[in-house]
Amino acid sequence: MTTVIARTVVRTVVPIVLVTAVALLLQGHNLPGGGFIAGVLTAAAIALVYVIYGEDYLQEEVLDREPTAGVAAFSEGLVGDYRTAFALGLALAAGSGLVPVLLDEPFLTQAVVFLEGLPVYGTFEVASAIAFDVGVYLVVVGALLTIVSVVGSE
Repeated sequence: MTTVIARTVVRTVVPIVLVTAVALLLQGHNLPGGGFIAGVLTAAAIALVYVIYGEDYLQEEVLDREPTAGVAAFSEGLVGDYRTAFALGLALAAGSGLVPVLLDEPFLTQAVVFLEGLPVYGTFEVASAIAFDVGVYLVVVGALLTIVSVVGSE
């Protein structure tokens, strides 16, 4: 049984951690940060929800679906979702490195596009490295949450 203080802290801290993770993910191709640290922060935030509220709360209240237990949880439930995220992230990271090869450029060559005249930002830089960072993010989140979920169920 958790305390009211612990539940209140998690409700306050998790959104802040997730916003920080998104900010680090988006700045990773230009500044320190990127997919790995954003993935670790996201997994830590979700692990806090696991510890304080439990996996059933995450499935019922956050994801609005019936909780799965036993063997079905490893293929259909959250662990199956984490495995899918891992696989998609690995494919995206590898694919973002292979696209330049198809265009006769070296592996992982980056391209940059500047979007100008945007209302809030003015000029916004979009780099192809974001695809690699998102892939790494999904791999890290999928792997860490699979470990947390499997170890937590035992």
